[in-house]
Amino acid sequence: TFQRQLQQSDCQNALMKKVFDTHMLFLQINQSAAALKHVFAALRLFVGKFPSAFFQGQADLCGSLCYEILKCCNHRSRSTQTEASALLYFFMRKNFEFNKQKSIVRSHLQLIKAVSQLIADAGIGGSRFQHSLAIINNFANGDKQMKNVNFPAEVKDLTKRIRTVLMATAQMKEHEKDPEMLVDLQYSLANSYASTPELRRTWLESMAKIHARNGDLSEAAMCYIHIAALIAEYLKRKGKVDIFKTNYVSISIIVE
Repeated sequence: TFQRQLQQSDCQNALMKKVFDTHMLFLQINQSAAALKHVFAALRLFVGKFPSAFFQGQADLCGSLCYEILKCCNHRSRSTQTEASALLYFFMRKNFEFNKQKSIVRSHLQLIKAVSQLIADAGIGGSRFQHSLAIINNFANGDKQMKNVNFPAEVKDLTKRIRTVLMATAQMKEHEKDPEMLVDLQYSLANSYASTPELRRTWLESMAKIHARNGDLSEAAMCYIHIAALIAEYLKRKGKVDIFKTNYVSISIIVE
């Protein structure tokens, strides 16, 4: 009934946000496995009808959906894990098709961000979550329609990166009483995402919090300066550096 209104501004509008938030409520409030099956079916239809809402413009909706689906991938019910994994695979495939079979950059980025957040929020990473990652890989390997494109390889790379984040986080937990070692691990993880500024910023912010908690304020300040430099570099590349020119030069000098 409201499809035309929902598609306004490439699906970036207030009505779309309200409809999406309603869908998300079903995942945020505890449901039975039977109810969740219908929620996943509704979300598949929703993503299929309005891919622009997730893969174009602002990434807020994409990030929120990735976060909630990943939570369900860690669900105690095996049937819910399978349904959530299938939805996640469908979501990544839609991203690939939307990008004319070139990449899944947006879903890749938002899923890694969501994993990084969920490690702190929900403690994911156990056997249930690993089982869901295996299901997603199996979907990719068995998808005959995607056999001759690089989509299966991209899915495999994504699940590998997720496992790397989980392993690094497990190491961090082992050294949580050793601030220097903990920050060193955080720094290594941040550097591994040098080509993905948004993820690097996520881990630099985490490092800053650890430094601040330990009273190392100058080190925390350096983390924030690095973050500011990343943002300034992005603004420079976008041609929006004029109003930030002085600060950008200062930040660059300090970081170097």
